[in-house]
Order: sequence, then structure tokens, then C-alpha cells
Amino acid sequence: MKVVAVRALRVFLVLLALAFCAYSVASQWDATVRAFEQMSWAALAGALVAGLAGLFIWMLGWREFLAGLGSPLPVRAIFRISGISQLGKYVPGKVWALVTQIEMTREHKVPPERSFGSTLLAVATSTACGLAVAAVTLPLTSKAARDEYWWLFLLAPVLLVLLHPKIVTWALGTMLKLIRRPPLEHPVSLGVTLRAIGWTVLGWVLFGVHTWLLCMAVGGDGTGLPFVATGAYALAFVAGFLVFIAPGGIGAREAALTVVLTPVLPAGAPVVVAIASRVLLTLADLINAGVAFLLGRTAPQAGNEPPSKELVTGTQPTKEGP
Repeated sequence: MKVVAVRALRVFLVLLALAFCAYSVASQWDATVRAFEQMSWAALAGALVAGLAGLFIWMLGWREFLAGLGSPLPVRAIFRISGISQLGKYVPGKVWALVTQIEMTREHKVPPERSFGSTLLAVATSTACGLAVAAVTLPLTSKAARDEYWWLFLLAPVLLVLLHPKIVTWALGTMLKLIRRPPLEHPVSLGVTLRAIGWTVLGWVLFGVHTWLLCMAVGGDGTGLPFVATGAYALAFVAGFLVFIAPGGIGAREAALTVVLTPVLPAGAPVVVAIASRVLLTLADLINAGVAFLLGRTAPQAGNEPPSKELVTGTQPTKEGP
């Protein structure tokens, strides 16, 4: 009965996320049609492919952390888990993707502490690297970004320092202790952290290509445009993430992207880019989720320890062995 209830809850969350996805597109349908009419299908297809590639690369960064914590999974399993669980980010609040991800990794005998820890590390890494990318690309190319979001640039070096394995291990250990969960058996190593950072930065580059193609499609040009586009998206993504209630950072991300791109694009074009980017990346998430459903459930991996108990329930672990 418990397994049936968990699966029913997962289906409900996916359907709820799909409803929010549909609403986010339908609520700006006219603006989306006008935006797409101004761009070639080649530019839109290229931006979609770059967005899909960026999401896939970020998934590999999360896989590095999960393996580093003691639960290596094949790419197919990781893709299915990530593709479905990421729909949860479209539901208001930031916890639904995490809850779904923890439940799906349990099917592969991954302890919830590892899933929880690896997800927090992946989110922290994408945020820190995003601010670092923006701090490198924007201050010399975008006065608007410097004036409006200068305070976010100051966070970049702080967050990067906080990714040091010793600090990460202490922070995760403290959090697990506070919620009365077992400590992690495998501290995060420097090699794992550096590989995950590498994947994450590569993902930001691909999202920069995604934004640059859209900017080119509405009349943007100049040698500095790829740097502005990359930094603009990175800064906008982080700004959207910090708005906790907004599903998928909707509104905040578009506002930041428009502010940064306004000085370098024709009048009205930044809004077109922001809308097109939102719709294409929503479509990318839906494509990933659809492929993940088609893949079906993969067999649990041997060698992974079974989960202690559900992290989200607060149930105390038993003393029996696996």
C-alpha cells in the first residue's frame, strides 16, 4: 500500500507540474507567438538543442556528486530520475523536485541522505558557478548589470569558497544531524567537486549559446554579444532561483534578462528573447520528461546500500543492517 501511495503521489506531482507548465505558456501565448514570428525556425531549433544539451550536462554534474557520495548510477537511470523530477520546479516552492528525486533514487537503493546531499551540492554549484560566470562576463560588457545587480557579483567568490570539500562535508553533516539523519559515509572529495564544477560551467556555456542564438535572431550583433548573452542568462537564472515562491523563477528571470540585454539589443528585442527562452527551456524540460517516461524504470544497481528511511518523513533509522 505504501508503494502504491508513493507512486500515486509522484503521478499527482507530475500532473500538477504539467498543469503549471501549461499555465505558464498559455498565460503569455500571444506574446510567445509574436516572439516566435520574429525569429527563424533555425535559430529557435538551435536554441532548443543548446538548452537540451545544457540540461543534460548539468545532470552529469549531479551524477558526479551522487557517485562521490557512494551511489554511482548509470546515465540512463540518472536521466530518467532527473528528467521526471525536474518538472517539480514548476510547482510553487522549491522542494517538490527534491522530494520527487529522493523518492525516485530510492528505487535504485540510494539512501535519501545521499540523494538529498548530492542535490544540495548540485544546486549550490550551479548557483556559485552561475554567479562566477556572470562576474567574469558582465562587469566589462554590461553597465546595466553592474548598476542593478552589483550585490550578486559579490556573492560569487564567497559561494565558490563554500564549495571546498571540507566546508561542504561539515555543512552537510550539520544539516543531517539537525534533522536527525545518519551522517554521510563518503565525504565529498576535491576531485569530485572539480569534475562537477567542470560539468556545471560547461552547462552555463551551452545556456549562453542558447541565449546568444536568440539574441542574434532579433538583430543583436557585435563581438561582445556572446559574453553578454552568457552572463545575462547566468545572472537571470540565479535571480530567478532566489525568488523562492515563483515556479521556475518565472518573472524574476525574465526581468533580469531584459535589464541586462536592453543596452545591446534593438528596442523591444530583450523581452522577445526572454519570452522565447522561457518557452524553449520549458519545452526542453517537457521533452526530457517525455523521454524519461519512455525509457521506463531501470533495474536497481547492485552495490548501492538501501535507503535508511525516507528523509522527508523524519522517521528514525533502524539498527538492523541492509
